[in-house]
Amino acid sequence: MDPLSDVVSLLRPDAAVSKPISGKGAWGVRYAAHDAPGFTIVLAGSAWLTFAGEAPLLLMPGDFLLLPTTPAFTLSSEPGIRCDSVEPRVEPVRYGDGEGEPDFVALGGSFAFDRVNAPLLLALLPGRIHIPASQGRATRFGRLIDLLAEECAADRPGKDLLLRRMLEALLIEALRWQSVLTDGAAAGLLNGMRDPGLARALGAIHADVRAGWTVGGLAAVAGMSRSAFSARFGEVMGCPPIEYLARWRMAIAKQALAEGAKSLDRIADEIGYESASAFSTAFRKRQGCPPGKFAREAAA
Repeated sequence: MDPLSDVVSLLRPDAAVSKPISGKGAWGVRYAAHDAPGFTIVLAGSAWLTFAGEAPLLLMPGDFLLLPTTPAFTLSSEPGIRCDSVEPRVEPVRYGDGEGEPDFVALGGSFAFDRVNAPLLLALLPGRIHIPASQGRATRFGRLIDLLAEECAADRPGKDLLLRRMLEALLIEALRWQSVLTDGAAAGLLNGMRDPGLARALGAIHADVRAGWTVGGLAAVAGMSRSAFSARFGEVMGCPPIEYLARWRMAIAKQALAEGAKSLDRIADEIGYESASAFSTAFRKRQGCPPGKFAREAAA
């Protein structure tokens, strides 16, 4: 698989919470910051989203917003209106006038990632992914939004499961959205994937994590000199090439230990360590505990 598919497969994203959010008339709500990745898809009408210290952002029908970590924000029918503090809820919410058809409808919620490696994806993402309907409408992303809106409006068997799967597909589309991949502010893997040379090196690492990769070997794959490759990799990815390899090996190891189906010898062999002892030493140095303890705590 390609690097992004590898990372997302390891994290097993799930649309943990998804609920209709609607409003009518004049209304405004304020949410406190929370760590869960949050998303909003506007199905009808419009609303204003405001983060502290920033200008209000108008959300229009078909807009998609993904926040890897959710800062404090307000959502309102118009900017500057008084906002009441509310807590996140699992059930559908209605703001403003409770009578009649709402003039704003959105699907909102959060994604859950496998807790063992959840920080891995969050570290690879930019602070915010906003895909306006004006950009996504004529694309596969726009068609997914339309399918979601259609499914939300109906009441057919299997609705909840289908919505979850479509939201997961929407997450993948958002992560590989062109404006994200070409945003100079984007960090880590998403930024590295837009650099042809680094993309080849990253693909080689993920295709054969067991290999005894060296900076020189990866530079050859990238088609660059050793020094130029090392400097470019560190600038774009935020760490040296061999450090990235080590982190990815540890991510695979942590997942295998959490699942508890493989021996230390097998895990060590699959990620490129000469022995279980060498792997255990490296794991303890990076994680602060031996593999056995990590596995027991993950199981608990």
